[in-house]
Amino acid sequence: MTTRIDRRQFLMGTSALVAAGAAGVMPAWAQADSLRLIFWGGQARADLTYGVTDLYKAAKGTDVEGEFLAWNDYWPKLATQTAGGNAPDIIQMDYRYIVEYAKRNAIAPLDEFVGGALQLADFDADQLEGGKVDGKLYGISLGANSVASLVNLPAFEEVGIEAPTNAWTYDDIMTMGEAFNSANIRGGMKVISDGSYTEPMLDNWLRQRGKALYTADGKLGYDEDDAIEWYTLWSKLRDAGVCVSAEDQAIDTGAVETTMLVQGKSAIMPSNSNQLVGYQAIMQDTLGMIGYPRIAPGAGGGHYRKPSMFFSVGGSSAKKEAAAEFLNFFISDPEAAKILGVERGVPCIAATRDIVAPTLDSQSQIALNFVANLGDLLGALPPSPPAAAGEIDASLIRTLGQEVGFGAKTPEEAGRELISGANDILSRA
Repeated sequence: MTTRIDRRQFLMGTSALVAAGAAGVMPAWAQADSLRLIFWGGQARADLTYGVTDLYKAAKGTDVEGEFLAWNDYWPKLATQTAGGNAPDIIQMDYRYIVEYAKRNAIAPLDEFVGGALQLADFDADQLEGGKVDGKLYGISLGANSVASLVNLPAFEEVGIEAPTNAWTYDDIMTMGEAFNSANIRGGMKVISDGSYTEPMLDNWLRQRGKALYTADGKLGYDEDDAIEWYTLWSKLRDAGVCVSAEDQAIDTGAVETTMLVQGKSAIMPSNSNQLVGYQAIMQDTLGMIGYPRIAPGAGGGHYRKPSMFFSVGGSSAKKEAAAEFLNFFISDPEAAKILGVERGVPCIAATRDIVAPTLDSQSQIALNFVANLGDLLGALPPSPPAAAGEIDASLIRTLGQEVGFGAKTPEEAGRELISGANDILSRA
């Protein structure tokens, strides 16, 4: 008898899997005609993904059992599975973690499948390069995207001021925030979420200053003075009541539904261009999209077109070629392209983009046009972050930002701890 797990619910936890294995009971996805897939995202992404897995099963006869989690829950779960040799066959992977997972052999190189199961002759070269570690291909980009700010347009209408454009600056945040405070709409909505512990926002701010999170040789690309200035900037916004309070920001657990934008706590939230579709799907207010704020009028170069995320193949998978065949279907099948649209970013194959463009709704068109027309915001793609970047993000950038927000540390203390802690993690790695 085959036990089929409802794909739209979470699969069994790791402890349950271990128990099942110990008892000699193998779940349905252990069968030869099935693959396991894990990804992060909300219900909107899950629905689109499962639309393609259903299409794949109908076309190829292979069942793909999926599991999705919120971002903050995803990485601990994946780390547990890979450490236990129980990783799924297909793993959604992020640019900041791909080096770490590749160097630990937690994901497999795909070069042997290129030209066979994987047809990549027409794949965008920069996106293909982004999935390589030490010259080997470990991830297939699922779309090009850029960091972006999502904007609740009706909220600005209620306040009576113009919504910001790509020209906005950090100084404008204070001005707009004061207008929001004076209008006191929706029970005290603030103009922006707290971005102080958002790694991409810090990265963008540094890039505009000619610096970087990490250098090509895996070292920090900024110093203590930069870190202190970053925390000080956000402390001033917080003290002025312009960004959301630390107490409100703590509600955000990483799930789309808990973010300040969806909760109605802020009118602007740092995000990514491919996330507009998912957020609009669960919000009544119309959302717009702009870049991250500039450090000064006319400053640019902080953005870049990055692989929004990858699909990789689990290093312990016994079905690597079958997984590669599914990856190829996911990125190139015309009907799959129509289902997926640009929710994971702008497709990386020109023929796929041509198929997708006429099918897009207004929000998807906004995302596509945003990525295609970054103008002077656009800079070069940085090198892949070092293997320890994920630990630095989770245990330092986010944690220290929260501690400053709650008053447990000063910007000076947090700035010093960020640099010393990050250098310690990098040296150990």
